Amino acid sequence: MHNRIHSSLGVKPLLALSSTVPTKASTIKPAQSAPAKAMEKLGLVRDIDLALHLPLRYEDETRITRLRDARDGEAVQIEGVVKDNRIESRSRRQLLVRLDDGSGELLLRFLNFYASQQKTWAPGVRLRVRGELRHGFFGREMVHPAVKVVTDSTPLAEALTPIYPTSAGLPQAYLRKAVAAGLARAPLDEVLPPGVVPPGWPSLREALYFLHHPSPDVSVETLEDHSHPAWMRLKFEELLAQQVSQWQARQEREHLRAPPLLARPGGLHERLLALLPFQLTAAQRRVGDEIAQDLQRPQPMHRLLQGDVGSGKTVVAALAAAVAMDAGWQCALMAPTEILAEQHFRKLVGWLEPLGIRVAWLTGSLRAKAKREQLALVASGQAQLVVGTHAIIQDQVEFARLGLALIDEQHRFGVAQRLQLRRKLESTELEPHLLMMSATPIPRTLAMTYLADLEVSTIDELPPGRTPIVTKVFADSRRDEVIERIRDEVARGRQVYWVCPLIDETEELDQAADEAAGRASKGRAPLDLSNVTQTHQALSDALHGHAVGLLHGRLPTADKAEVMAQFSQGELSVLVATTVIEVGVDVPNASLMVIEHAERFGLSQLHQLRGRVGRGAVASVCVLLYSSPLSDSGKQRLKAMVETTDGFEIARRDLDIRGPGEFMGARQSGAALLRFADLSQDQALVAQARQHAQQLLKDHPRAAQLHARRWLGQKAQYLKA
Repeated sequence: MHNRIHSSLGVKPLLALSSTVPTKASTIKPAQSAPAKAMEKLGLVRDIDLALHLPLRYEDETRITRLRDARDGEAVQIEGVVKDNRIESRSRRQLLVRLDDGSGELLLRFLNFYASQQKTWAPGVRLRVRGELRHGFFGREMVHPAVKVVTDSTPLAEALTPIYPTSAGLPQAYLRKAVAAGLARAPLDEVLPPGVVPPGWPSLREALYFLHHPSPDVSVETLEDHSHPAWMRLKFEELLAQQVSQWQARQEREHLRAPPLLARPGGLHERLLALLPFQLTAAQRRVGDEIAQDLQRPQPMHRLLQGDVGSGKTVVAALAAAVAMDAGWQCALMAPTEILAEQHFRKLVGWLEPLGIRVAWLTGSLRAKAKREQLALVASGQAQLVVGTHAIIQDQVEFARLGLALIDEQHRFGVAQRLQLRRKLESTELEPHLLMMSATPIPRTLAMTYLADLEVSTIDELPPGRTPIVTKVFADSRRDEVIERIRDEVARGRQVYWVCPLIDETEELDQAADEAAGRASKGRAPLDLSNVTQTHQALSDALHGHAVGLLHGRLPTADKAEVMAQFSQGELSVLVATTVIEVGVDVPNASLMVIEHAERFGLSQLHQLRGRVGRGAVASVCVLLYSSPLSDSGKQRLKAMVETTDGFEIARRDLDIRGPGEFMGARQSGAALLRFADLSQDQALVAQARQHAQQLLKDHPRAAQLHARRWLGQKAQYLKA
């Protein structure tokens, strides 16, 4: 695959920088050195990848500083003659080298060293050292500086020395040589036609050469904040490539075919509306109409339905499914966790079974006999709607006629998983319509950048009757006061959530991986559940006469379902849980949420958890317990939670704090598609790139293709899912 990319771009594949040469190239695979393997893991497989592997920071080796002019705490380069060296063994063995630069003496301290270094750095040898200068017990010193043996005529560096992002087994010296070689070989000729790149910016070649080796007189501030024209050129090129790729995906979808789905007068859609025990909000009606318009088209819908916690996305999805089922097609709804999938299943069964709709249930925890029965219902078409987890996309699941795929919490699924669901329509000529849902509202700039290929529908109002949630922040030292408040709430007949973080918070991802592979959750190292189990015991002891439940991801599925049923039916006063209750849990009588160690959670996750209360008519409170000391970002997150309950404002602040990566989740399949642009600072560049991408595809399609391939390589596929 790499070679095809290389040849199409005129790029030579990066060979391992190893002396190992096979005797029969056709049958023996060359052995890779450890650094070459490390580079491959970093994605440095093409010359252009190396050219675009930019420094994290720079060191100034272009000047020598005299000791008498240097200040403690500075990173400086000193040159002098070794006066003496010795190995000491006090608290630990260390090599001490005393250096004299003519203006003072400097002690070099090495805690890790080779015996040969003492010989190499012998008295009388001239050394050039670089490191942080500090005042030690025996005078001024450097600990583990970079050292180079020099002569009086050894020249200084002419440019700042780059320090590259690296990994274990990949030394900076090796990486610098590889990057320099890749930069020299990479095809950096201009592919963009005149008028696309704003005037005054350097060419791509000039920008890259400058950023790898900037001159010492450049403003370091413009390099660090990425405002230098060379940085602006790279950020624009990156954003343009992403926009081009997404508009291409949109164009390609126009050539695909999907079954046109129309609601019949008096059909299932109208009967479901009449059966619902509530009225739709204006926002629900609006987005429902947008989806219905898409479903009528013979091209596959590719739409994101976003709305704040509790805004009513499930009923909109049910109405879309009703249109598809009424037209004789099946629907599938896939959720990332079994708890969330079961919440959807219960709601949809309640709404649709009275109308004669058969709903199937598929998860990885089903027993073999039950699973065979459900698979038969799906394959025969008797089950018009299928609800489940990753089990839906397993190979043995065959649909009779899949017309609409619904994916909830879409950012928690991988690209391959979404594509698998889309391919469940056996017809080679048709694709199902795709509706993705998210309770994490996406800021406009982020949507323009990462979702340019999607239509986006937004439910921007909550159903009537939802009570506002008051959020309070308490130090962990006030835990007793919080427990007293819980005692008051349960005495009034209300219910309480207490959420604990896990030391290993990958339980749902592990479970999802198990389900996708069709295996049970066995054989892995156990999670540290001590926090949640100890809290459960402490609350049980403190709340005599009130039942306290325990819920976490390692409980057997049947036990989890039983605990949730007990809490939903009011048999449990308090539910101590991990983040398995983050989405999908709907208990109107729950009026208090306590989140322990709230500083460990992300802002969007805190907002999702808070959304489990305030679902009834009773005024609700969310208490955030934190442990000191708080980081700056931790303070920002807790402050945002107190100041607003608006999911869109929460999302905007979260973008500022965390950056875009976690918003899009697996849409990037773990590989950030934006390495250089910063969406909080580069909104104007996003708009420019968006405008030029469409014009470029229209007037210069070949140039657009070359540009996207240069920047994205195989990552372009991630934008199409």
